[in-house]
Amino acid sequence: MPSGLKLVSVERSFAERHYSDLSAKPFFNGLAEYIVSGPVVAMVWEGKNVVVTGRKIIGATNPADSAPGTIRGDFAIDIGRNVIHGSDSVESARKEIALWFPEGTVGWQTSLHPWIYE
Repeated sequence: MPSGLKLVSVERSFAERHYSDLSAKPFFNGLAEYIVSGPVVAMVWEGKNVVVTGRKIIGATNPADSAPGTIRGDFAIDIGRNVIHGSDSVESARKEIALWFPEGTVGWQTSLHPWIYE
């Protein structure tokens, strides 16, 4: 299973590529400025139904709609500063992994894997 984690400073052009599907939205410039305003921890999560499960852990896009115990519910206040990005589909995840980890990811399996997955 692929795994990845790194701390990066993001250039404006990279942020624009990452959010290219939102370029026509009125909030695009603010979003791009936010992502370049400080270091970013880029991660590849793995697991069964990881996109759906990950989105539940992250919480709703609008922190006001996020449940307590989710990342956004606990650590974010404004929709324009919602702390974390998560892929919305497997297809998006593949594109985003290729963009953020062009050097590839590490494949490994924990010894607990057979105890967790059928």
